[in-house]
Amino acid sequence: MPDLPELLRRHWPLAAMAGLLLLVLLWGMLWPLRGDSHELPLEVRRGQDTPAAVRLTLGVQDVLLLRNSTGAPLVFGPVQLAPGGEFRLPVEEAGEQAIPCPALPGGVLRLRVVPMPDPGLARLRWRLANFSHAIRTMPLQGPE
Repeated sequence: MPDLPELLRRHWPLAAMAGLLLLVLLWGMLWPLRGDSHELPLEVRRGQDTPAAVRLTLGVQDVLLLRNSTGAPLVFGPVQLAPGGEFRLPVEEAGEQAIPCPALPGGVLRLRVVPMPDPGLARLRWRLANFSHAIRTMPLQGPE
């Protein structure tokens, strides 16, 4: 049976890829969360699908920025937005809310606020969930 140095020398590309994967996972678990802006923009447009559920993270993206691009007044909870208007909704505690908004599918915006994940597996799960959400909600563009 070959010893470990012999195996590593023979299979160095696999060992290098495994080491790189381990470094990426450690980075995802330990690197601090921060971003340029705490705002998550949500633009409501006429004739376009707008998500009926939004997830915010305290300390990372904890302000919902709602933009009215419908060309008509928009009711969002107790607030009425003029055409082209913006409304910032800061959140301070984790939980779920249902905010009435007749312009959205179902007439309600479900706002889910999650706490900032601790370093470790929780932070890695949070990063992977954000990555998969970004991929799922990517706008589709055809070839030019």
